[in-house]
Amino acid sequence: MLKIGDKLPKFKLQNDEGEWVSEKDLLGLKKKILIYFYPKDDTPGCTNEACGFRDFRFELQDAGVEVVGISKDSVASHQKFKKKYKLNFTLLSDESTETIAAFGAWQEKSMYGKRYMGIARISYLFDEKGKVVQVYGKVSTKEQEHAKEILAAVK
Repeated sequence: MLKIGDKLPKFKLQNDEGEWVSEKDLLGLKKKILIYFYPKDDTPGCTNEACGFRDFRFELQDAGVEVVGISKDSVASHQKFKKKYKLNFTLLSDESTETIAAFGAWQEKSMYGKRYMGIARISYLFDEKGKVVQVYGKVSTKEQEHAKEILAAVK
């Protein structure tokens, strides 16, 4: 995992519109950037988390924060997910998991006694210069808790 003070890793991924986005594009916004990693489109926990960011997007923007979600789902999957839940922020596709791993979010997990590699639910808040200012390693997907937690931190 990244630590406070670490720089935004370099990456180039496709967004939910099929356009290429890099770390330079995000830094060019001159805003704080919240990058959150989630396991899978249209699953209960991931949907709750995404809908929380959707519902608080304008408050987060008013606080100078842009939200970006990353998973290994395809661009087409992101498009369906975004449309179904009226998500109003960018989703990036990392099917290779290279970027996910660079952020420390590709980790060994365990379910029903089976071990496997998967995406850990981690969020990073970067300042306008691309330095990590907050790490969220234990993210709640209940209701809008994570979005509220981010909003409280940036106000």
